[in-house]
Amino acid sequence: MALFHALIRTHHITSRKKVAHLRKAASKYGCYALLRSGGCPGIMYCKGSEEGVKEWVGTAQRLRYKDFQLALKPAPLGSNVAQPNERTGLFEVESIKEFAVAMERRGILEWWKRGMEFA
Repeated sequence: MALFHALIRTHHITSRKKVAHLRKAASKYGCYALLRSGGCPGIMYCKGSEEGVKEWVGTAQRLRYKDFQLALKPAPLGSNVAQPNERTGLFEVESIKEFAVAMERRGILEWWKRGMEFA
């Protein structure tokens, strides 16, 4: 199965109710999702099947986050990208630095920087 991934930026992610919806969607669609919550900016990364990623992104969009930006649309994960054994579900980090470390571990740091407009 080809894996897909996407990156979303928002103004912030603070609503625990919205995070609960995203957690439920990650489980329902069999995706791995990583959120940077608690402050500005809000960052969301999702990885899974093409359909699962598209459905999860749609769920996030319907939650009407302030300044929602689909920074990097759902696209195939390159074959040269590290594939750590990850459980499906939603996971959170508190800082941009932690998020960057997670992206580096996956071998997608440059992809992430481009989506965050850091590169």
